[in-house]
Amino acid sequence: MKKEEVNKWFKSFNGMNILVVGDVMIDAYYWGQAKRISPEAPVPVAHISSRENRLGGAANVALNLKTLGANPIICSVIGKDDKENVFRALLNKGDFSDEGIIASSTRITTTKTRIIADGQHLLRVDEEDLNPLAKSDEEALIDRCLEMISVQHIHAVVFEDYDKGVLTPRVISEVIKAAQEKKIPTTVDPKKDHFFDYKGVDLFKPNLKELREGLKIDVDPKNKSSLQEAVATLTETLGCVCSMVTLSEHGVCIQWPEGFEVIAAHPREIADVSGAGDTVISVATVLLAAGADPVSIASISNLAGGLVCERVGVVPIKKERLLSEAEKLCAE
Repeated sequence: MKKEEVNKWFKSFNGMNILVVGDVMIDAYYWGQAKRISPEAPVPVAHISSRENRLGGAANVALNLKTLGANPIICSVIGKDDKENVFRALLNKGDFSDEGIIASSTRITTTKTRIIADGQHLLRVDEEDLNPLAKSDEEALIDRCLEMISVQHIHAVVFEDYDKGVLTPRVISEVIKAAQEKKIPTTVDPKKDHFFDYKGVDLFKPNLKELREGLKIDVDPKNKSSLQEAVATLTETLGCVCSMVTLSEHGVCIQWPEGFEVIAAHPREIADVSGAGDTVISVATVLLAAGADPVSIASISNLAGGLVCERVGVVPIKKERLLSEAEKLCAE
């Protein structure tokens, strides 16, 4: 990977239209201090000093894409409830369109509330509906996605799956088919429920745990041949072009038609791993759309995932910092 190539790719992110399809949510935070144990139960008492709502799930992927310079278009289903206005206000604040957002009276808006005291993550409370979309909502979402693909110049489609019911097998297959017809690259950040429904995608990015659960085999990340064999099985089963597996402290591996490579993790002071997967798939998607080679996609995405782990909470990647760190890789 050459410095001039990296700069060319990063410049091309600007103005890319990326369709983000998947489970959106609100990431809510309670920040404070914990100085004592409750007399009612052996748990810390958190004294809350501030609260904050952020875009989460597929919307955090969109946030990462925007900070990279792209124009994300989110397609998802939320609840027609009191959190709907909160979510739409967050979109508006972040200068996102809500044209791809469908509100359903049969669902609730997924919300993850984290209580963080003295920089430590004490508790998370999830409010969610894990049932698959109702037929009418499924039809509405497919129609909205296909409309976006037909009327806009889409550079890539990314599926962000959190197993919250939005990505049904039919939604997945219809959107992949429409993207393939227009030769639009597709990427996936999967979860186990629909692991093998993403047949024919261009880049499939599970983590090690998801790879083990999906294939129902044990994989040793320190054994390259074991890892390569497992990823080859995954790639063949899905019929995808590339499989990229994040390996936590062991880095990342990627397989493509011409090869297989393992990229080591960069030493980091890890503060919080929340949202790292969102960052990795976001960076991989724009690099794929920019025409980067597989090893460069894996290397820079791996770098990005490590950088966001240095900060507490779900936060997007900073483009300038990532570019600076990626340029250093070229010099190594």
